[in-house]
Amino acid sequence: MSDLSTATAAAVTDRPTRPRAALPALCLTQITSWGIVYYAFPVLNPQITTVTGWSAATTTAAFSAALLVSALAGIRVGRILDARGPRTVMTVGSVIGTASLVIVATAPNLAMFTVGWLLAGLAMASTFYQPAFAALTRWWAPDHIRALTTVTLAGGLASTVFAPLTAQLAGHFSWRHTYLILAAVLAAVTVPAHALALRGPWPPAPPPATTGGTATTAAITRSRPFLLLATALTLSAFAMYAVVVALVPLLLDRGYTATQAAWALGLGGAGQTLGRTLYAALARRSSPALRAAVLIGLGGATTAAFAFVPGPYPLLAVLAVVAGTVRGNLTLLQATAITDRWGANRYGRLSGILAAPATTASALAPFAGAALTVPLGGYPNLFVVLALVSVAAALIAWHTTPTGKATGQS
Repeated sequence: MSDLSTATAAAVTDRPTRPRAALPALCLTQITSWGIVYYAFPVLNPQITTVTGWSAATTTAAFSAALLVSALAGIRVGRILDARGPRTVMTVGSVIGTASLVIVATAPNLAMFTVGWLLAGLAMASTFYQPAFAALTRWWAPDHIRALTTVTLAGGLASTVFAPLTAQLAGHFSWRHTYLILAAVLAAVTVPAHALALRGPWPPAPPPATTGGTATTAAITRSRPFLLLATALTLSAFAMYAVVVALVPLLLDRGYTATQAAWALGLGGAGQTLGRTLYAALARRSSPALRAAVLIGLGGATTAAFAFVPGPYPLLAVLAVVAGTVRGNLTLLQATAITDRWGANRYGRLSGILAAPATTASALAPFAGAALTVPLGGYPNLFVVLALVSVAAALIAWHTTPTGKATGQS
């Protein structure tokens, strides 16, 4: 992967203006935000449905609606980030996230439960990886891959930390009290971290990449490579997020305990951390299209393995780590997809547009997975279908190199 031009580097590497605390703060807040707003739900949902009598399909639909809101809001958030930087966006997002979980925890009915999750979708768009990636790409370029890897290494621990922690809390408290405790943790950690650590001046946007950089945003987003890339990442996201949410019920159906299922989900997070240490080396030795096809295909292989391997539990734990390793690389694959092909100019806007269909797919995936389980004959068959979706995505990803550009540019 080649470096940015000297002019680009000079425009975006004013180290004295780079906030020193931004990287460690984002590491901490990504662990906390993902762990509480996202990964707590698949652990608590079985208890939620048992206590309230709401069906798993309806509660999962509310959660999916949050991800859909996140997809739609992410486009606008990307534009704001390009212009103003991450501090206000991520601080307000943390406040919204806290309020949304309080609403979820205290919801007297399914309608209010859904309202809480819709509000959580705004928090996801404002605090999850997309705004963090935009901040790091602008502040750390041309060394942004190292910064992205660092923050995703930390973020990969979100499920490792919070899935077992949520299960432990749920063993002593109701799901409502568990969410209230987690909301307090979210507020205490992320609001001050975003408000205080992201205060550095926002550098000007880098000049367009030398290859294809003069194209307008509209021209890029209508191009065949961009549309194919969006399609591949969307299909991959659908399969990946359906697997994440369906893994716990799959293991419960196979007779494992809720704690064992939560630990398997958490071990996937440990695998993500491991996988992200490998991405920089992989990026140096492969073209963007090749590594996209290989990584997405490997995601399908691990999904198929879950379908056909019922145990024993230690083997499933190893498989969870391997699947997480692949998933961790896929996160960095999406984070660098724009800069690899079209440079860092307009990163917030282009990445927001690219992420929108993938986030929409991730929003629909939990609901679709829950809805398809019965007609497909159970979770193992669902995982087979999801594996085939990943294979299709891998084949599409092979054709995502912009015309006249065989290698990536960061």
